[in-house]
Amino acid sequence: MGAGTILKSNTVTPLECLHYAMSLPVSIVITGYESLTFLGQALETARSFSPLTEERRPSLLAKSAKAAGNSKYELYKTETVHDGTVQNPKWLG
Repeated sequence: MGAGTILKSNTVTPLECLHYAMSLPVSIVITGYESLTFLGQALETARSFSPLTEERRPSLLAKSAKAAGNSKYELYKTETVHDGTVQNPKWLG
């Protein structure tokens, strides 16, 4: 969820994001939590999960396409906030 950035677009919910990720061909989806509220959210996500259908997946992507299109909510495209190398230049040698 981009450290919560995509949620600021008000186009998708945390549950939708996690269900989407869990529907991809991955072995594990890791979600962190900073409070008991987030832990409850993660547990609800697991309890209510069923893989997204082929029809549902594109509709969820379409729902967030406009917000994703201008890079405002995908900071890794325009900012260095998620770039560990910028934070640690010594890694470059």
